[in-house]
Amino acid sequence: MVRDPFADEDQPDLQEVLDALDDPKCRVIVRNLDEPMTAEQISEACDVPLSTTYRKLDLLTEASLLREGMEIRPDGQHASRYEVDFEEVVVQLAENRTFEVGISRVPRTADERLRDLWSEVRKET
Repeated sequence: MVRDPFADEDQPDLQEVLDALDDPKCRVIVRNLDEPMTAEQISEACDVPLSTTYRKLDLLTEASLLREGMEIRPDGQHASRYEVDFEEVVVQLAENRTFEVGISRVPRTADERLRDLWSEVRKET
């Protein structure tokens, strides 16, 4: 399931973030994603089997740590591209003694927001 890039920036589920960050292969993916890549490119760069890569990308996307966009190709065989969607993850103890997670993100430019919007439109068609 793809996180809605236009929804308010609700904070993600603490356990989803912790599970993703606890996973060694997820951390390898984040370290290697210095530019947007397809799952196949990530699999090759990280030396992780493609089926495992897809599971880890789902885990990272659900945790709001990666953003999924669409690479539009002239032949109609579009591909998802993934990029890191955070600068900092903070876990804190709230006043009511519960744990909360906060994610700091780099503000996106108008061009990036338009690209994300177009990607979502293409997924629906």
